[in-house]
Amino acid sequence: MFEQYKLPYESHALEPVIDALTVETHHGKHHAAYTATLNTLAEKAGAADKDIVDLLANLDDIADETLRVGIRNNGGGFYNHNLYFSTLSPNGGGEPKGGLKAKIDETFGSFDAFKEQISALALGQFGSGWAWLSTDQEGNLYLSKSANQDNPISLKTGHTPIFTIDVWEHAYYLKYKNLRAKYVEELFQVVDWDAVEKKYQEAKA
Repeated sequence: MFEQYKLPYESHALEPVIDALTVETHHGKHHAAYTATLNTLAEKAGAADKDIVDLLANLDDIADETLRVGIRNNGGGFYNHNLYFSTLSPNGGGEPKGGLKAKIDETFGSFDAFKEQISALALGQFGSGWAWLSTDQEGNLYLSKSANQDNPISLKTGHTPIFTIDVWEHAYYLKYKNLRAKYVEELFQVVDWDAVEKKYQEAKA
């Protein structure tokens, strides 16, 4: 059974960047619905005991097209939101440290340049989707974007996501309305770079 990420902070804790109603709606309703639907579909597909990464990386193994599409969408929603919420914190902001900081500087030139590039991907995603920071087992970093609930795993890039910006409207519209750029800019104030660093090190292990 797939378990939804449990928030270690209250719904109002990310204010004023993300308001309580958005967290309650986004995590408590949207993310919860993806999780519940994934569990139902995975059970029907005989895949309830699979790891979510393995499941998304091998969607072609699901013969039934309806189940395959449903698991791609809801499994992606489950995985993507788990990553998103687990890298946000009321004590976030600032810049990464350690190995991730060094690799960001090496790859993109500076942390500010990285922010500019991933923000451009988030703002350039037409409609619903995500912007991603991913790594491979050698620790190389990659930026990408994807539509709907796809991610670097379901798209078979061979890369492991370690940070993401959700640009579905339900992630920001209650507070920011149509100002996606403002949401993306403000989001960096609550990014938990220690959590991202941990995911980076785990992905290389």
